[in-house]
Amino acid sequence: MTHDFSIVALMLNASWVVQAVVLLLISVSIISWAAIFRKIMALRQVHQDDETFEREFWSGASLNDLYSAANQRGRDSGPMERIFAGGMREFAKLRERRISDPSALLDGARRAMRAALQRELDALEVNLSFLGSVGSVSPYVGLFGTVWGIMHAFTGLASMAQVTLATVAPGIAEALVATAIGLFAAIPAVLAYNRFSHDIDRIANRLETFTEEFSNILQRNVGTSPSNAPSPR
Repeated sequence: MTHDFSIVALMLNASWVVQAVVLLLISVSIISWAAIFRKIMALRQVHQDDETFEREFWSGASLNDLYSAANQRGRDSGPMERIFAGGMREFAKLRERRISDPSALLDGARRAMRAALQRELDALEVNLSFLGSVGSVSPYVGLFGTVWGIMHAFTGLASMAQVTLATVAPGIAEALVATAIGLFAAIPAVLAYNRFSHDIDRIANRLETFTEEFSNILQRNVGTSPSNAPSPR
């Protein structure tokens, strides 16, 4: 007696628990792939925006002109430009309050930039924990489906007088599909999680370096009116 060992046929003949596990893993895999593509596009956009602003920042434009352009772009600007705008905004507010202590001005600007930096990193890490969870949990969910399927297969064999490999193979194959689907969902999620974590760490280091460089520029210009501040170069 021949059996159809295609994945579709195996799933149609599997127990409802195995079918539920496989459907869950396929759904999670589709969601994780969507999150991966969104994150790829988001990180690529962040890189482009930061490259553009960094060129403008060191091109010789005044801090006041850069700040005006950042305010006009608003949320359309990149993380580095938003951090710059947050520092300049706090620096200008403290100046308007006629605070002349250089350390107070610099500390206020640094705190504003640190807060903006943390917000940007939180935004970059959206869906990262989901990918980590998919990568770590999916194999175990698939293994649960496999164990349940094997138990179901051997329970059905208990009533047979003669058991051969041909009678055991279909049930085992049905159960192992759940493990295969679990690995199919987990492997891309783990690879993407590690890659994105590395890219976000590099972005964080770049933003922290810019924050320190801009703090040094503010320190040099602390005695100058923001509207007359020289260029960063």
